[in-house]
Amino acid sequence: MKRKPKLSFWQIWNLSFGFLGVQIGYSLQNSNTSSILQVFGADLGSLSYFWLMAPVAGLVVQPIIGMFSDKTWNKRLGRRRPYILFGALISTVALLLMPNCNKLLAFAPLVMGAIVFLFMDLSFNITMQPFRALVTDMLDDSQKTEGFVVQTFLINLGSIIGALLPLFMTWIGVSDTAAPGEVSHHIAWSYYAGAAILLATVLVTVFTVKEYPPKEFAEYSAGESDGAEAVSAPSEEPKKSFWQLLRTTPKTMIQLGVVQFFSWAALFLMWNYLKPLITRSFIIGDVVNTGAAQTWTGVLNAVYPVSACIISLLMTRIAAKFGNKPVYAATLLCGAIGYIWLSFAENQYVQMLPMLLIGIAWAGILAMPYSILARAIDARASGAYMGIFNFTVVIPQICMGLLGGALVSIIKNATMGKAAYMALDGAARTAADSRIAAGIFIIAGIFMLIASISVYFVKEKNQSAKN
Repeated sequence: MKRKPKLSFWQIWNLSFGFLGVQIGYSLQNSNTSSILQVFGADLGSLSYFWLMAPVAGLVVQPIIGMFSDKTWNKRLGRRRPYILFGALISTVALLLMPNCNKLLAFAPLVMGAIVFLFMDLSFNITMQPFRALVTDMLDDSQKTEGFVVQTFLINLGSIIGALLPLFMTWIGVSDTAAPGEVSHHIAWSYYAGAAILLATVLVTVFTVKEYPPKEFAEYSAGESDGAEAVSAPSEEPKKSFWQLLRTTPKTMIQLGVVQFFSWAALFLMWNYLKPLITRSFIIGDVVNTGAAQTWTGVLNAVYPVSACIISLLMTRIAAKFGNKPVYAATLLCGAIGYIWLSFAENQYVQMLPMLLIGIAWAGILAMPYSILARAIDARASGAYMGIFNFTVVIPQICMGLLGGALVSIIKNATMGKAAYMALDGAARTAADSRIAAGIFIIAGIFMLIASISVYFVKEKNQSAKN
């Protein structure tokens, strides 16, 4: 049985280095796009509908890109890299355009903002999906956990850089003020810098990685297919359509899907309701310091990737000693504790501690399910399977996007009643919103706890024969 050659650490690093830039762009989007859309005229009640575009784009794009990349071979760029490069080019353009939508379509900047936001989401998904499959393609089973852990480290490093870029811009003297209807200069220049970094890092991956030619890859994949669930015989080329692959989804993927649903539902709730939650820490009398609350939200969004980076560096060794499933479950349990703790933490500096616990969960979510899944699928269809697996990321986000308003109403009615809430204004309304957001975070903590328990029911392919 022919085995893939062992890659050095820096070869593994280069496989995912482009993901660093993509995540910087994604972090900029997460932290600032809502504010940009509000500058262009969006109201608070409509923001969640704009954010539904991200998971919907992933739901549609990633399986398609996965299937096409499985069947692609370009002599110069290989199998996955053409899609990585194409998506990066569109992402770069979208990042450059986003702060300037009011200039591109002056009479309807919000419409232009929505269009650019959609293309940004589509291009991020086009670029991200092949990076997952590239790790599966290039690494032997014994190195796949390390590959996804390195990828997780780079993702979290990108999250930190993207979240802090606006702060860095103010440090070097870029103005953080803007005229009405204009995006502030420090945000705009953060997007420009993010675009440049994204393209540069992706080019490193494109030009340093050499993918295995089809014949060689088929020989490696035939050996790896032994023991995988619902795969073709090693001697035959996979000819299944998307729907056939969907019907023959490995049980491991379905079991992981349950874990993914509750963990990603919790994450989506955090990204949507973190600012309302922590704004209570910036109420002095009848005055709400919304600017400070926005700044601190960015700081907290940069805190949890720090612990994720640290844990991701240790996760390969920990998983090798205790196994993927126990480590995965433990990280999710940390997240559950973090969410519930954060719902009660009113001191802004204390809030950093539960965010560090949430970062541990984030590291596990980004690495462990992919490491478990990579050993359970046919490597020759890894792109399609990784695309299908992305359903477990986007569907819970879509569900929470549609149901988030209902959860808010239920908590509001249970704690104070609709009439009492409507009678509030100013700081009192802000404080009430924070209490509602605290209830949302408790629900998110329960979701993460269910996810941790669900890991127990995942059937993992025995790795011992491969190592």
